[in-house]
Amino acid sequence: MEVFFRTHSYMVEHTNTNLRRSLMDEIDWSDRLIGIKGTRGVGKTTFLLQYAKENYGPYDRRCLYINMNNFYFQGRGIADFAGDFYRRGGRVLLIDQVYKQSDWSTELRRCYDLYPELQIVFAGSSVMRLKDENPELNGIVKSYNLRGFSFREYLNIETGNNFNSYTLDQILRNHEHIVKEILPKVSPSQYFTKYIEHGFYPLYREHSDYQENLLKSMNMTTEVDILLIKQIELKYLPKIKKLFYLLAVDGPKAPNISQLAHEVETSRATVMNYIKYLADARLINIIYPVGQEFPKKPTKVMLHNSNLLSAIYPINVDLQTKMETFFVNTMWKDHKVNQSPRDTYYIIDGNKRFRVCNAEADRKARYNSDITYIRYNTEVGKDNLIPLWLLGFLY
Repeated sequence: MEVFFRTHSYMVEHTNTNLRRSLMDEIDWSDRLIGIKGTRGVGKTTFLLQYAKENYGPYDRRCLYINMNNFYFQGRGIADFAGDFYRRGGRVLLIDQVYKQSDWSTELRRCYDLYPELQIVFAGSSVMRLKDENPELNGIVKSYNLRGFSFREYLNIETGNNFNSYTLDQILRNHEHIVKEILPKVSPSQYFTKYIEHGFYPLYREHSDYQENLLKSMNMTTEVDILLIKQIELKYLPKIKKLFYLLAVDGPKAPNISQLAHEVETSRATVMNYIKYLADARLINIIYPVGQEFPKKPTKVMLHNSNLLSAIYPINVDLQTKMETFFVNTMWKDHKVNQSPRDTYYIIDGNKRFRVCNAEADRKARYNSDITYIRYNTEVGKDNLIPLWLLGFLY
């Protein structure tokens, strides 16, 4: 136990709390069992350590951070370890990469039942389906998703500002006023292009090749997270990777499932399952018509965020694709995104129509009052014409 306390103290003491995520204030920290899900590279470990530093400091033994990567836990279950910690006065156990222990959900349930004054906050892959695939946790776990940096968070980091987030309804009603408050402090266009290329993952702050780090992260997601959590045999890994690559190079469109099944050399049903796993892993987004969902054929499959577009070679990505990828990604957190097969606009929350367009190319275009036009290549908007970058302030 002392070894774990020493590791905890060192990691908490050396954790930077300047890049504080907004999710920290959205979580109800009074719950006894809290799950933090997210794809690789979004900062889950840092998030757990920041919570410990803010609330307990590095030397308060009521709180302990552990990582299931430690080989020690191959011989000792979470519940047994938690009991030892609890009897020593421990009250908050932070568990990283919880899914690395095969029976993690059963062990968490035992902790919940045996130690009523112990709070457990655990982090794991976005591939995990906490309630659907782990019924023993139903009704006792509260799950949250940690995403990559929003454009707002990126701006705050890069400029030292402290801009607030806005709801979609606030942006739709008051975008002209909101923009007037932001523009005197910063010119978003100076940062937006950089964000689209490399601002979504905290990895960009490391002094190393960003695209190489993204490739490593994507490979680890497929090689470890998907295979381990979905219990897929290693021999099928090349098929999953090939499918992901084919979807990426094809660009945002409705996938030809039969053709993909032929190229990957598997069944149509398996292709659809793999597509779902890639979406759970936050590598792609799947868009359906209103009222439809998996396993129906999607209207469009696109990469999860714009940073991924530049990490896969060779893709000749046009500007419209980048901007639509950003739009869908930033909407995805709190809103339902749909699109009909023949329509050029997206349907948000079942009834709001949005079209992403180039302000410079559409200067003489006729605008429909029933559609909200999300325009790039502009910093300002008017009426139902809203600058795209502002949607980066949704969280």
